[in-house]
Amino acid sequence: MVLGRWCFASRIRTSRGLSFRSRSSVMNRLARVVRRGYLDWRLKRLRHYLEQTAHCARVQRERLWEKLRLNADSDFGREHGFADIRTLQEYRQRVPIAGYEVFRPYVERVKQGATQALFGSGTKVLMFSMTSGTTAQSKYVPITNHFFREYRRSWNYWGLATFRDHPDLLSQYTLTLASAWDQFRTSADLPCGSISGLVAETRPWISKSLFLLPTSLLKVKGTENKLYAALRIAIASPRVGMIATANPLTLVNLARMADEEKERLIRDVRNGTLSSHIEIPSELRGILQSSWGGPQPQRAAELERIVATHGTLFPRDFWPHMSVVSVWMGGSVAAYLPKVREYFGAVPLRDHGLSASEGHLTSPMDDESCSGLLDYDSHYYEFVPVEEAEAANPIVLEAHELEVGREYFIILTTLSGLYRYDIHDIVRCDAYVGACPMLTFMHKGAHFSSLTGEKLSELQVMQAVREGLREVGLSLDHFTLLPVPGDPAFYRLLVEQSVSGEFAMQIEGAVDRALCRANCEYDDRRQSHRMGPVVVTRIPQRIWNEHRRRSTAHEGADTYAYKHPFLAAKVEVAEYFRSVIVAASDAED
Repeated sequence: MVLGRWCFASRIRTSRGLSFRSRSSVMNRLARVVRRGYLDWRLKRLRHYLEQTAHCARVQRERLWEKLRLNADSDFGREHGFADIRTLQEYRQRVPIAGYEVFRPYVERVKQGATQALFGSGTKVLMFSMTSGTTAQSKYVPITNHFFREYRRSWNYWGLATFRDHPDLLSQYTLTLASAWDQFRTSADLPCGSISGLVAETRPWISKSLFLLPTSLLKVKGTENKLYAALRIAIASPRVGMIATANPLTLVNLARMADEEKERLIRDVRNGTLSSHIEIPSELRGILQSSWGGPQPQRAAELERIVATHGTLFPRDFWPHMSVVSVWMGGSVAAYLPKVREYFGAVPLRDHGLSASEGHLTSPMDDESCSGLLDYDSHYYEFVPVEEAEAANPIVLEAHELEVGREYFIILTTLSGLYRYDIHDIVRCDAYVGACPMLTFMHKGAHFSSLTGEKLSELQVMQAVREGLREVGLSLDHFTLLPVPGDPAFYRLLVEQSVSGEFAMQIEGAVDRALCRANCEYDDRRQSHRMGPVVVTRIPQRIWNEHRRRSTAHEGADTYAYKHPFLAAKVEVAEYFRSVIVAASDAED
């Protein structure tokens, strides 16, 4: 040990006689050695985690009992007799499967400072992560100290597997695009925002230097401002090895901005500036400008040569050593992956797994795969077969009881105060590692649509369309909102053929504004141009009549139980309406 300290001190003394560049090289090599040792140490934990999948059933039950004991003294826990629960059957009898609205009154009390509404003593609420709900009100998910520890640990397993497969990331930068966690405060002075920002600001010191963007960037307001500022910082370095963000459309927009703003970006890199067209307070502008250390004429010249050679400026060319792109790959967002590959080149994609404000649920262990290992060591999970969803007493299974190839609704019990919570996500069981399932996210449930993560509910659609129709002075018996994947994706509102062209144009704007008011995530995607505006298409009444006939044609169907699709969220319903629109368009041509 003494010899080791002497060798280390000797290296430092020797480096004092070197040039700045040589000293920098020595320190970079030393940093890589330290990171490599740290990674090797952490990979032992990953191996243990994978080995313990054989005991998935036991670990899952242990996590459930831990959660019930921890919050037994909360108001919710006392009302549901947590302290007396001894079996899984008792838990299921006392706590029914529920959506967010059941928990909203308790969460509102927590927002006002009454932590005991959902949590026992020793629990601290760090923030509320916001996401869209089934109604016009946003969901506030309490992020507690206990929940956040599990959340980070789950992401760490994903990260360890990624660095295991791409060890060159230890000597390159990682670019993560996150949002602020402290956007506003509740009446009890508790922060509200995005959990991704809290993760960014609490990274371990040993890994902070791997991340290229300063956390001060989280304070930049406005999607376009933030994206340009992030690109300005990142494009100055050719050593970006991984870029990570949830939505692939964000990557498409970043790549397009790089090309569209290439002259401005190159000028900023050359002069060491941040363009004045970006609206950022002067104090924050100064902090950001200090992060890139002055003018970089050599890098600017490199970027100019790329433009001269290719005529464009895309990530595939200015980040030639990128090792992996981390982004959602499953569900409807897969429609944007061809563009991601076009702009970022022949780089492997690594799916984030199933992650939401309510938790990080799965971790893909390989590139180019949407299938992720269920994080059996954090939340407690239950599963309802899709075909049982409408049953009065559905079959409910534990993680180790799933059948490969079948689809399920996933039910969560977490340390954020949500018990047997229906997140409305449908997953498919692909395989098993030990006794733990590998799952792929398929889509939101039957009454939800999520083209780019906006999670529109049919209730929101009904309320927003009717509000928009009232604004223009119309009333309609039939309408259907149809999701349209594309670049960008958008929603097509199908209305009766009797609506005039002039009214159709008014309805487009009125309904789009109403959807923005009804769903905060739809509003965010519209403002950032990740989604296009609502488009109205007029169709004859017979198209809805034919859909009703088809839906009730099978034996035993109850004609009177037919439900009009105000939101064409089901795949087969969306395909039907798209096909008739195409057929009608072809007939007109």
